[in-house]
Amino acid sequence: MTAESTVASPAGPQRMPQGALSVPFPGPLAAGRRPSGRTARRPRRAARVLLWLVDGTAALPAVLVVPAPHRYPLVFALLALGVLVLNRRAWLYDTSVVPGVLDEIPAVCARIAVGWSAVVVLSPLRSLPMTVLAAAVAVHCWAACAGRAAVHGYRRGVLRRRPCPALVVGPLAAARGVAGALLRHPDCGVRPVGIVADGLEVLGDCDDEPGLPVLTTGQDARRALIQNGVETVLVVGAATRVEKAAVLRGLASYGCVLWELGADTPSYGLGGRRARAGLLAGFSRRPLAPAGGRWRGSVGKRVLDVALSGSLLMLTAPVLLVCALALRVMEGPGVVFRQERIGKDGRPFTMLKLRTHRPASAHEAETRWSVANDQDMSRLCHFLRRTSLDELLQLWNVFRGDMSLVGPRPERPYYVAKFSQAHPGYPARHRMRTGITGLAQVHGLRGDTSIEDRCRYDNAYIDTWSLWQDVCILLRTAAQFVRPTGS
Repeated sequence: MTAESTVASPAGPQRMPQGALSVPFPGPLAAGRRPSGRTARRPRRAARVLLWLVDGTAALPAVLVVPAPHRYPLVFALLALGVLVLNRRAWLYDTSVVPGVLDEIPAVCARIAVGWSAVVVLSPLRSLPMTVLAAAVAVHCWAACAGRAAVHGYRRGVLRRRPCPALVVGPLAAARGVAGALLRHPDCGVRPVGIVADGLEVLGDCDDEPGLPVLTTGQDARRALIQNGVETVLVVGAATRVEKAAVLRGLASYGCVLWELGADTPSYGLGGRRARAGLLAGFSRRPLAPAGGRWRGSVGKRVLDVALSGSLLMLTAPVLLVCALALRVMEGPGVVFRQERIGKDGRPFTMLKLRTHRPASAHEAETRWSVANDQDMSRLCHFLRRTSLDELLQLWNVFRGDMSLVGPRPERPYYVAKFSQAHPGYPARHRMRTGITGLAQVHGLRGDTSIEDRCRYDNAYIDTWSLWQDVCILLRTAAQFVRPTGS
């Protein structure tokens, strides 16, 4: 069935039968052809290029303020490059948001001032009078802010003429409320073309008033996305990002930008330093990276993992060799224990440990929760587990990229499925590589401790991650290395 028009009011769901689905939207993309993710992002990339050009050339008017004998081309080229780098690190080229005219002035001017300070200290410009330097900085700031305001104003005009089509994902009632607010405020630049909700909610809804199509499967959502050229997905409520993780991953793979909307409660700044929070038709919003997407800070975290794990492997090689020889002599062959664990994005991997326990069967190895206080274990095995020396082989998992030094502890598939059903926040732990240690572990949540508490600490760690936090957790772990607890 093909719908003939988009209904203005989302008050009630439009039941969609199985088969072809079309959610039309004014414009050429309604013909049914979906550009690739690269094509869908072309307007945002063009805006990013314009911002780069504006910031790169904003120093030219400032050059005219400087006396001719001090106009060193190389110095001003380095100044422009430095400002571009600083702006990029501050996410001032994130084109998923169109900021207001005044929103960026503090950030832009502060980085221009830092760039000029560095240039003045390291170049012959330090001999210029302070009044000349202040005038040059002021002109530079004016040119950059005026140019960026022009780019953002042009983008807002384009969005007003042709709003960006969006899908709203979340509980049916809340999603309809968000969609209705967006339709009542067309100047926000986003227009919903469909709602992604659970099929049970649709079947239980008795309101037959027509409204936006309700998409109950990932296939329906992808079809609507393709036929409407959707680039924006609005996720209503924090719980939705966990419940609809698979659907969100699929939508993100098409090049969509995902936003979490605070429809009922404020986000309290949980987006972190990178998140460019803002308002959309009165709703607070922040960027959302679905499970499976490229997680922020992954490059710096991976560099730390490779450097430290490689160094620790070389330093602890003699200790590992002694432990392995002792296990071989006292416990017999088979000193390395291999077990399947679930890592980032739910992908399984083989985790390595020194063998301190021999399960009676494969079923016991997969389903027995803890053997830390097993009376059948020898003194050597108890010692290895109590001092966590049996975990040192996981440094190889870190070096290979299966794990990270810091992150949520990996678990076996049997318990991942079990805990995911009992604790809604458990699947969200797999947004990041699992780790040898983590925030939960340094707070004493090791061995037979509360899974709910672990989920809370692990997800809080991911939401507030920083490289310095990893360093602090590693230092605290080193201080607790001989703590007499099982793993």
